[in-house]
Parts: sequence; structure tokens; C-alpha cells
Amino acid sequence: MSTRVCSLDDVGPDSAIRVDIDGHRLAIVRCGDDVYVIGDRCTHADISLSEGEVDCEGGTIECWKHGSTFRLDDGVPTVLPATKPTPTYEVIVKDGDVYVELDR
Repeated sequence: MSTRVCSLDDVGPDSAIRVDIDGHRLAIVRCGDDVYVIGDRCTHADISLSEGEVDCEGGTIECWKHGSTFRLDDGVPTVLPATKPTPTYEVIVKDGDVYVELDR
């Protein structure tokens, strides 16, 4: 079942916001017309990824604390010190709202 997490307008172009819903801490990332939802925790030091830099061209988000980057499509880290992926979620944008599949 999909859960509404925010309005698409809540997320600026090429940026991210944090949303806490149903026990999940999520980073909602917007790159042009594409929206990604990943876990909002760096797997190295439990830092909020939504506060880091979004690189839409490279398809990553960077942890501001130690510089690890995570791929938006699958959550896999591409730069140390993080070595474990952060979860990713199926996302649907419908009628200007962002929905996420939380139960997998």
C-alpha cells in the first residue's frame, strides 16, 4: 500500500527534504521530473542525508559530515567511509503528491 509523504511542490528542484512517517526516516529527493526516496540516514554515522548535497547529474546524495555519497536509485554508497547501502523505496508521483511504498 502506498503512503502519501508530501506534495511534489514541497521538494525544490535538485534538492532533498526529510520526512518522518510510520517509523521511517526518509529523504525525498527531486531531480528534474524524477523523484527518489531513500533512507535518510548515512550508514556510516547516522547523519541526515537530506541535509547533504544532491548531485542530480551523478545521481547521488552526499552525507555532509564525512563525504560519503549514495546512489539515489539503489542506495549503494559510492564513496567511503560508508560501506553499507541505505534503503530505497518505490515512489509514485500522482496528482502533484508523492507516494511511497513503505512495506516491502
